[in-house]
Amino acid sequence: MRTTTLTAARGTAAALTAVLLCAAPVQAAPRSAAAAATRYEAESATIVEGAAESNHSGYSGTGFVNGDNVVGSYVEFTVTAATAGTGRIAIRHSNGTTADRSADIAVGGTVVSAARTFATTADWDTWATSTLTTPLKAGTNKIRLTSTTADGLPNLDYLDVTVTPSDTEAPTAPGQPTCTGVTENSITLNWTASTDDVGVAAYDIYEHGNKFGEAPGTATTKNLTGLAPGTTYNLTLFARDAAGNVSSVSPIVDCTTLRSDDTTAPSAPGTLSASDLTANGVVLKWGAATDDKGVTAYEVRSGSTVYKTVTGTPPATTTTLTGLACASPYTLDIVAEDAAGNVSPPSNAVTFTTPACATDGGVPSGITTVSTGWSIPWGTYWMPDGKTALVTERDSFKVFRATADGARTEVGSVPEAVMTNGEGGLLGVAVDPKWSTNHRVYFMHTASEGNRIARMTYDGSSLGGYEVLLRGIKKSRYHNGGRLAFGPDGYLYASTGEAQTPDLAQDKDSLNGKILRMTTDGGPAPGNPFGNHVYSYGHRNPQGLAFDRNGRLWEAEFGDSKKDELNLIEPGKNYGWPICEGSCTTSGMTNPKKTWNISEASPSGIAIVRNVIYMAALKGERLWRVPITGDTENLGTPSAYYVGTYGRLRTVTEVPGRDQLWLSTTNCDNKGNEPDGSDKLFRVSIT
Repeated sequence: MRTTTLTAARGTAAALTAVLLCAAPVQAAPRSAAAAATRYEAESATIVEGAAESNHSGYSGTGFVNGDNVVGSYVEFTVTAATAGTGRIAIRHSNGTTADRSADIAVGGTVVSAARTFATTADWDTWATSTLTTPLKAGTNKIRLTSTTADGLPNLDYLDVTVTPSDTEAPTAPGQPTCTGVTENSITLNWTASTDDVGVAAYDIYEHGNKFGEAPGTATTKNLTGLAPGTTYNLTLFARDAAGNVSSVSPIVDCTTLRSDDTTAPSAPGTLSASDLTANGVVLKWGAATDDKGVTAYEVRSGSTVYKTVTGTPPATTTTLTGLACASPYTLDIVAEDAAGNVSPPSNAVTFTTPACATDGGVPSGITTVSTGWSIPWGTYWMPDGKTALVTERDSFKVFRATADGARTEVGSVPEAVMTNGEGGLLGVAVDPKWSTNHRVYFMHTASEGNRIARMTYDGSSLGGYEVLLRGIKKSRYHNGGRLAFGPDGYLYASTGEAQTPDLAQDKDSLNGKILRMTTDGGPAPGNPFGNHVYSYGHRNPQGLAFDRNGRLWEAEFGDSKKDELNLIEPGKNYGWPICEGSCTTSGMTNPKKTWNISEASPSGIAIVRNVIYMAALKGERLWRVPITGDTENLGTPSAYYVGTYGRLRTVTEVPGRDQLWLSTTNCDNKGNEPDGSDKLFRVSIT
């Protein structure tokens, strides 16, 4: 793999094969208000028998591609279309000779323009544009230009791609799903077919917001296998057509697998030992357990709290446990599990204390309960004076004033908010930096037509008025995003989910799957990279936003089934979803700065205190501490606090001027399984 820019003279005989993975595609100037082109720089494409160069002038980006003077040299672009439709492909090139530099142009391996001739230009510094139209599918399209003569390709600068959707009508929602043929490890899911003006291409099956499987558009049944015995699966479906249009969600069905007839638990694991202790990790080794049908996993536990699960066929008997808190005592043991969920007796326990903490910004030194009796407190935002905070409840749509000593008072509710029987409702809250003079506060909430960002007034004791600033953010049962934050620039930032429609995250004309940046009146903020509300894109379900001491924006988001992410957000960057989950090598994608297994995180809110990022984890039931290395973009070793102690942690917020955090739980639903009123607010001291 080569990432340098070469400046060899044109006509070099060397046969050079290169794959260049460079910057993300950038938005070209729009051709009209209705359609904008996406630019794909040639130097970021896959190059075979050619090189990226910069020894001529007038090019876009960081250079252009000079193909070798041979038949068969090619440049292949990876083009992403949010929907299927007619693609207008504008190819910027130069040809400073009279030679016939023609190329076959193929889309997805099919030639759509054979031996296409590229016009001679005055010299190699003069550029021309050649255009063609061709059908493109929703998702990824490979567009390849292959030389057809010994003179090779012209110099290639970029492609500008504009897609006009051929089908904009979404299928109807699938009908009520049901379950039949239930066994201990499989379920047959049935549903009533959706309808579509062109035809349903596929059904996507979700379980609690994560994609669980899919079926062809002709099917109305799917056998789901590999399930856990005696487990309830909460299932919904979406219908999708070939153009990428996605239906609204089906009704819900809960299906429970049969309990296993295997009641024999594995034997206890062999002798457990600990070694190579560091401030944040330890190496654990143990002897293998036995089972009549086979051990499928080992769990590293402290009491009933699971720190890590080790899987495999068979699972390993050693692991490096990371994320431990420094200068902290631990007592750990190991249990074995089989496919039926039977759990062995524990191994012997090992006890140790991690070494002293590094001096990189302070650590949590104490946690106290501030307030009880909450039901899904979602957003917390401190008033400018640091004496009180506004706290939203997701499902009640109520807003409370909470004082630093824990007293709370209801100050009103947000009109027109609705639930989604999942993750929608009253979500984020933000207080205007100029609140002392304009008394404005901002909310993101789910409404009848979708998610909204709205503005109200707050006089210190009650809410009033209601003004919608931004509509058009699609809603779904899950993946609504919802966090609001004011940046140092005075503009309002919002995180939006892709509403269980992954392709929306790559569509820069959609408000979903994005970080948005707007004025306090709801318009696009000046300087936004695409001239609309979109600040960054390629996000799945971001729920954490925080600015560091250098004014940089950090973001946390839920992965699907592989990796959760902590990202450094920059304008115009593509963060990968659904093409990538976690880190990847796909050209044009921006990788996260840290990732976690979803069992260890499922992150929601983040806050930054003393140049350290604190990330609240729901499924992981812990507070992650991630130090920023000085003023760089690098992050230090993550460590976890309160693992399993307080349940699902939703929102973490800096208390202004106090070296403290407020931390809230979400245990009243979404698998927290606690009754209403069970959630709490905590105060964490940082020393």
